[in-house]
Parts: sequence; C-alpha cells; structure tokens
Amino acid sequence: MNRCGTVKRYAVRVPSSKSIAHRLLICAALSTAPSVIRVYRPSADVEATVSCLAALGASITIERSNTDGLTLYRINPIALNNAAPAGIRELHTGESGSTLRFLLPVAAALGVDARFICEGRLPERPLGPLLDALRLGGVTAVKDGNTITVSGRLHAGNYALPGNISSQFVTGMLLALPLIEGVSTLKVEGRLESADYVRLTLDALRRSGIEIKRECSLYRVPGGQKYCLSGDITIEGDWSGAAFLLCAGAASEAGVKVCGLDPASAQGDRRIIDILRAFGAVVETAADRVTARKGELHAISLDASDIPDLVPAIAALAAQVKGETVIKGAARLRLKESDRLETTAAMLRALGGTVAVNDDGLTITGGKLTGGNTDSYGDHRIAMAAAVASMGCAAPVTVGGADCVTKSYPHFWEDLQRATGL
Repeated sequence: MNRCGTVKRYAVRVPSSKSIAHRLLICAALSTAPSVIRVYRPSADVEATVSCLAALGASITIERSNTDGLTLYRINPIALNNAAPAGIRELHTGESGSTLRFLLPVAAALGVDARFICEGRLPERPLGPLLDALRLGGVTAVKDGNTITVSGRLHAGNYALPGNISSQFVTGMLLALPLIEGVSTLKVEGRLESADYVRLTLDALRRSGIEIKRECSLYRVPGGQKYCLSGDITIEGDWSGAAFLLCAGAASEAGVKVCGLDPASAQGDRRIIDILRAFGAVVETAADRVTARKGELHAISLDASDIPDLVPAIAALAAQVKGETVIKGAARLRLKESDRLETTAAMLRALGGTVAVNDDGLTITGGKLTGGNTDSYGDHRIAMAAAVASMGCAAPVTVGGADCVTKSYPHFWEDLQRATGL
C-alpha cells in the first residue's frame, strides 16, 4: 500500500452486515413460507451459513449479479413438521464462529444428527459452555479435533450461559428454544458483553414472529412457536467493516466517504462515529452516507467490552495520534481468529508503533509510523487494521496473508483503493 500523487476518491458502498445476514438467513430457513434475502457482496462467513442451512434441509437457490454486487438467496425453508432426516448431515462451517455457535443448538432443536466441520482457529475457540448446555438438554455432543457431532433432540429446560465468553452462545440458544415443545428459560450469568449482538438476535426473532420475554438477565421462551419471516429482505450495510474505512479516513486530510449504512442501525459498531469524534476527527452523516476526515486528533480512553471488533481499527488510528490511548474491557479478543490483543500489537510494532499489551486491553503511544512489512496472522481484522495504520506510515506497507479479508469483507482492498487512493 502506497499513496502517490493526486488521485480521485469515490464513495464506497460497504458489504451487507454479516451479523444481520447470519440471523435472518437462519430465521428464513426455519420459517413456514419462502423468502428472498438480498446480500451485497456476501462474505465467506455468510456463505458458510448458507451452505450449512442447505445441509440441514433448506432448499436455497443462489442468484449472483455481475452488475450491482447483490446476491439473492431464494429460500424454501426446512420442513419443521416433517420427521428428522435420516443419517448424519455434514455442515462445513469454515472459520465462522457465528455459523457454528448459532447452528449447533438449531440442529439439536430440529433433532438432526449433524457433524460440524471447522477450519482455521475455530476448533480452538471456546465452545464448552454451549456444549454443556446442549448436553443438559438431552443432546449428545462430542468434540473431536476439528469436528463437533451432535445427536438427539433438545428438550425444554432451564439453561444458563456465561455472559463474558461469547454472546454467540446466547444467540444460538435463543434461535433454537422457540422450536421445541414446552417453556424454557435462559439465564445469562454475569455481565453480558457484546450485548448489542443479542439485541440484533431479538430484533430478528421479533421480525420472524417469535415471542421471547426478557426479565433482566433471564429470557423466558415459550416453545412450539413458528417462525414466519417471509418476503423480500435486503440486508443493511455493515458498520463493522465500515469502521476500518472510516478510521482510515480519520487519519487522512482528504477523508473517506462510505455509503449503504443505516444511521439508526441496531448494530453496536455504529458507535465508531462517536469514537472518531472523541478522537477529534471530523465526521459527517447524511442519509446512508458517512464521511470521516482528519481533525485535531488526540488520544482517548475507551471501554471496548461491547465493541470488541472495533479494537484493531481504533488501535491503528491511535498509533498515529499524539498521546497515550488506553483501551480496556477487551480480554475476549484473545479468543478470536487470532489473539487480537497480541496480533494487533505485533502488527503495529512491525510498522514502528509503540504498544503495550495489558490483561484486558492495549495502551498505544501515538507517533510517527515507519511502514514496512507486517503480517495479518490469518485474521481479517488485523489485515484491515494494517490498512488503517498505513495511512500514517512514512514508507509503503506490505501485509502478509492479506487475502484473509474474504472472511468478512471480500472486496476490502479494492474499496480501500477507491476510497483513499492507496
């Protein structure tokens, strides 16, 4: 990546939110009527969910447009009133934690014997509390290397999950419990981190006609419900992916324009607007567009417990800002596609940054970055954070394993070039 001369910059439309796409695709597959889900530039993670839903019995026709980037998923749902299919279904999750953690309970609720086949670092990421909950519900769940096999049918009960490991556990159970007979409860023990992701789940369930009653940290779920999501649905833009482009814009005098975003979105990573303004960046919004450009930048302190996916991008911007930026509440980043506290620090240090890793966060001392060679560590968000850091580098930046961005943002490098001229 290298900036050269005077270039024309364009407003970039970000991909559809993979968080929302996962949820609505699953709800559509569990519903009683066909639907169409439109996704702009779907990621590898979204494609993994589509593949697994087909393996569970949904009939999905995929139509890809070569002109506008939209992919249409025409979904004829899984027949919930039929007998469970015979034999073990193989579900290839790729590296998608959402696909695995959402569909393990769903397969169990459907009574489908299923073998989930994982790739990359996914088999190493936490899963124990979710498997324990399924076993409590009468399901046989066996983890063996990169596979997890479940058999039997989940029954109603009183379940509990920790709130500080992964909100995806909670989402998986909330998607599954309405399908089984009898009333169930799900208690979240301790503080629920990344709570906005569970709100996205509850929004998707409400759109699908599912009733769930929340009483503080307890969710009461009536059983025997029918999903009724139908029609033609377009998934809104992804604030998580947009954050990297907006942080790059905040480090640039020329700035960056991003479109396709819902300013009233329930996505928690919409907070990037407030965070960039706290840094001193100039951020303007109009309809579905957000523009970010450099202002009088300064260091900040940030609790990232509800926005962990933003940390690499924020850290990369902080490395270019005078002063000491402190990020806390991010211990769960050690359990992602890489140990993101360590890999964010290593990536920035390779480019001349000064970063200290703490138990639950990072301390970044901003200044001049040199540039050079760094690595993605196979983690899409580290690769994109390196692009943010490159905005302040004196020399060009080369990112090893840069193609890992396909996990969440397949056209990131193309969009970065169009938006910034890099």
